[in-house]
Amino acid sequence: MRQQQRRFLAEGPHAVEAALAEPANVIEVFATPDADRRLRERAASAGVRWTEVAVDVVAAVADTVTPQGVVAVCRFLDTSLDQLVTSDTRLVVVGVDVRDPGNAGALLRCADGAGADGFVLSGESVDPYNPKVVRASAGSLFHLPVAVHPDLPSLAAAARTAGLQVLAADGSAATDLDHADRRGLLGRPTAWLFGNEAHGLPAAVRDLADETVAVPLYGRAESLNLATAAAVCLYASARARRLAERGPDE
Repeated sequence: MRQQQRRFLAEGPHAVEAALAEPANVIEVFATPDADRRLRERAASAGVRWTEVAVDVVAAVADTVTPQGVVAVCRFLDTSLDQLVTSDTRLVVVGVDVRDPGNAGALLRCADGAGADGFVLSGESVDPYNPKVVRASAGSLFHLPVAVHPDLPSLAAAARTAGLQVLAADGSAATDLDHADRRGLLGRPTAWLFGNEAHGLPAAVRDLADETVAVPLYGRAESLNLATAAAVCLYASARARRLAERGPDE
């Protein structure tokens, strides 16, 4: 139904506020009488229809166990790979076979926090408009371009054509982030590949990358979860890029 109508739901004040930042994204907002008045005013100023409904109506359409009283009906935020990966792109985050919606949303949030230019779900990944993905992204779905491109080889080729290197995060890689930083890799325009939390990136995917890079573990933990590892890698890239652009004293 979601794919046929090309509409999805954004639940809760934070997600609705993020959606209303671009009013063209929003078709209508359904809210309980005690919903945040500030959101009502923002919807009115943007010309978005606000419909007041009973609590049980919001509960019926919401995906959460404890609905937060406001739900926006939004249009799909279509972005093609060609639009997302261009010669101006500096950092792209790619989730490969990320099937858990909470992980996909958290990865998208990390991409947004690190200042990525775009986010791509590839392989057999979850639908980015899944309610749990939308919720876990904490509004980031509305902050940066998001594309769905299942074919990873063509994605990697498009990234290279646009001047990006392809780095794959892999815990068993011989090169770690510290080494990659010393070699100057992290400051370059990059498409980062992150895999399924349970299985990581398969060999065929790792082979598509220019380099595989591990997050160094200094303690006794065997590994990091997907969002944590991604945050470490992405912020390392963001920091290296900013140092290269601005210099160490700025």
